[in-house]
Amino acid sequence: MNMKSHINKFFILISLTLGLMATGLAQQAQPAPAPQTAPALNPNPEWIHQTLKVFVYPAKGQKPEQQHKDETECYTWARSQTGIDPTGPATVAATPGKVDNPADGARVKGAAGGAAGGAVVGAIAGDAGKGAAIGATVGTMRGGVQKRKGKKAAAEQQKQAEAQAQQTAAATDTQKLDTFKKAYSACVQGRGYTAQ
Repeated sequence: MNMKSHINKFFILISLTLGLMATGLAQQAQPAPAPQTAPALNPNPEWIHQTLKVFVYPAKGQKPEQQHKDETECYTWARSQTGIDPTGPATVAATPGKVDNPADGARVKGAAGGAAGGAVVGAIAGDAGKGAAIGATVGTMRGGVQKRKGKKAAAEQQKQAEAQAQQTAAATDTQKLDTFKKAYSACVQGRGYTAQ
């Protein structure tokens, strides 16, 4: 084979390698999660007491009907003032993106580097195509070893990131509920009830 034929094979191999890399990157894209809708409002005082863990006592002798009305109105007021709806869905933990694996594409990169190096060595020895093929094979194998090592570390990092996201979501819900409780308690106390 002549030198022009070897160079053409080398460029074809590089083109195929880059195409494989682009395909792998496109497959990694993930769709965004669908938004969740909040359930209907349920300001039943019994439910409020159980959920908020707030005890309301009619300090001025208010009748049960009046207390029910006042608590329902205070629930609605606290919701409008804080923007928090305790009947809404729990905070969804932010789904951490895929943890980058430095070895992603290692096989393709190894093949491309091996092919380039092999073509140079082969050109010096007189057969660039054969050198490129040998270099690509060796590079692919080396890249595969790197990828396996990197996958294990990336999986562990992903697990840790997901656990951290769950803890953050739980802390956010607790903080929101505490803020709502303060507003609700302020309202019922302003209407002559004791709230604890």
